[in-house]
Amino acid sequence: MTTITQQQWIYRRQPVGQITAEHYELVEQQLSTTLGDGEVLIEARWFSVDPYMRIGQSTKPTYDTDPHPLNTVQQGAVVAQVLASNAPGYAVGDWVQSYTGWQTHARVHASGLKRIDPALAPVTTALGVLGMPGRTAWFGLTESGKPHAGEVVVVSGAAGAVGSLVVQFAKRHGARVLGIAGGPAKCDWLRNTLDADWAIDYKAYADADTLGAEIKRLTGGVDVYFDNVGGMATDAIIPIINRRARIVICGQISQYSGGLETPELGPRLLHHMLYQRATIQGMLARDYLHRMDEMIRIVAPWVKAGEIVFEETVIDGFAQLPAALNSLFTGEHRGKLLVKA
Repeated sequence: MTTITQQQWIYRRQPVGQITAEHYELVEQQLSTTLGDGEVLIEARWFSVDPYMRIGQSTKPTYDTDPHPLNTVQQGAVVAQVLASNAPGYAVGDWVQSYTGWQTHARVHASGLKRIDPALAPVTTALGVLGMPGRTAWFGLTESGKPHAGEVVVVSGAAGAVGSLVVQFAKRHGARVLGIAGGPAKCDWLRNTLDADWAIDYKAYADADTLGAEIKRLTGGVDVYFDNVGGMATDAIIPIINRRARIVICGQISQYSGGLETPELGPRLLHHMLYQRATIQGMLARDYLHRMDEMIRIVAPWVKAGEIVFEETVIDGFAQLPAALNSLFTGEHRGKLLVKA
């Protein structure tokens, strides 16, 4: 066999609002299986779907110099298996993580692969609790949030891939945790499964003032705010922060579908930051890539012992990738969103 049929999702058009299949084209072609020195042929089994992908589609300045280029394969992390290897240390059947994006097969130099040990944890955790979301949650909370025992930590987007881990990590630090999520079912899950002290359905509140008043009533004030959402949730929190509060800006998902090109400027609430001598710090997972081993050493034993809940929402089928990406912004998932090839 000298070729293999490869499918790819090519990013064709920049979305302004919601993402649809019209922004992508599904192409099929023959991929040569002839491997150069150090090359490995892989077949994707699991695709990571993450909010940062939507940020990359903005034409306005972001943390990258340029937006995701049109007419190229949609970037993203995958868990794959080795089909053939011309690289020392990689054998047929080995599990690996790569950043080969939305394509069923790829030839990759071994330097672009990270080995996955299926005995450590389910291989999908390389895209979740033991991957980028776990790194984001752990270092965002510990390095920027710096929670202390007894403090109040509020997490927006608390039922998502990062937020659900932040809730659990904050509890392990001895904090009292309030999770904000959309819908009663997610709030019940936060309380009953993740052991959050409080959970609030933001959809039950008409505005930031009433949401903030309820959070204040429950908690007495906020010491650490881990923000994945922005918008109304953040407007509710900032006026009720405590002295020397730490606000961690991890994501602003409420602004991604339609708000990236015409952002809501602000915030208008910085006087509260002054009054409380608080800090706001943005954090990106890439800033802690070199410390992955440190995070794995701490978190992997908890995962192996069954002490960390890592919920996964799985969508079946390579053809579903664009729809899966859009579903991140409509609140239809819980935990880590994955597409199974």
